[in-house]
Amino acid sequence: MTLSRRPQSRFSPFETRFSPSLRVVFLLFVPLPFVNALLLALIFARLGRSNALIATKPFLLLIALCALQSVLIGLRWGYGIEAVRHAIPVLAASLPLITLACFGGLAGGIRSGRNLKVFAPSAMVTVAVLLFFKPELVDLALILLYLAAALILARLALAGPDGLGNARLDAAANAHRAIWLAAVCLGLSACLDVLVLVDFERSGGVHAAALVSNANLVSLLLIGLSALSAGHAQAGTGEAEQSEASKATLAPSPQDAEIVDRLNRLMSEQHLYRDDSLNLAKLSRKSGFPTRLVSQAVNRVTGQNVSRFVNGYRVKEVCRLLADPDITVIHAMHLAGFSTKSNFNREFLRVTGKTPEAWRKADAAALPIDAAEPDLRTIN
Repeated sequence: MTLSRRPQSRFSPFETRFSPSLRVVFLLFVPLPFVNALLLALIFARLGRSNALIATKPFLLLIALCALQSVLIGLRWGYGIEAVRHAIPVLAASLPLITLACFGGLAGGIRSGRNLKVFAPSAMVTVAVLLFFKPELVDLALILLYLAAALILARLALAGPDGLGNARLDAAANAHRAIWLAAVCLGLSACLDVLVLVDFERSGGVHAAALVSNANLVSLLLIGLSALSAGHAQAGTGEAEQSEASKATLAPSPQDAEIVDRLNRLMSEQHLYRDDSLNLAKLSRKSGFPTRLVSQAVNRVTGQNVSRFVNGYRVKEVCRLLADPDITVIHAMHLAGFSTKSNFNREFLRVTGKTPEAWRKADAAALPIDAAEPDLRTIN
């Protein structure tokens, strides 16, 4: 996001503080937004080739718009091209709504299609109208829009990883952290625009160029989030998942026990854990209970979140498969439902306390075939 005000000179306010001989050096430095745009293009290409379930069109659209905005900011603030001045706030109006469409779609509670087809274009049209009839209100409108989106994302993140019913279970923790970071980035963008407003009021925009460049870097962080939520990040799942399970302070109810018993039957009889695209929404449909009740029941009965509950079954299946010397670790990993090697290694170590290779050498032959319990921590 960047504000609509502008200096009267051809160069930005920050440039006018330097002599003409230094302007050339500064112009070589200012196109940082162009470097930003190039990085976004590379992320777009990588995400476009991905087969991840949550690497959907809204993420690609968000990346493309942020790359375009970076180019426009580079032209406007780096080279003083006034022709792109009005396009920047118009594009900026769409970014928070498209961000909501991306991350809200993972939870299923926000209608991402309506955000993309109705609200985002409406916001762009509204800002365009304000630019011509009430330009003094554009900055305030953008600040409020970004703050509102940040609050909505923060509220969405409060539900924890299990609140992301449409996210793959092995990617839910990463997506949850990405939502929190997205909320922070949107809030920081709004705060930076407030600083630009203050700078224009007090000093005529002397520091505006530097502030706008920083705001543009925040958009790069936002795009990094889309890559995180699409499964490109390799961050650990420990603290985020454990914090969700620790919220289950109430004693399990008879309904909780019934739900978990049904889930155990689905895992043991139908082997649902073998589906690498399994998510909370699918578990909810199969069990016949709402996602919220499924999540709460697993938390209260097992002390784990849904992702760890399912991964326990997957790890036990891998251990069973590793008893066959003709099956490789990677093949066993995929057969059991793990989609990424990093997540598999992390979960296998968490459950068994050993690496897959160490388990195969020491314990595979002694592992019982039945998988009544998903947690292997008691098996040594």
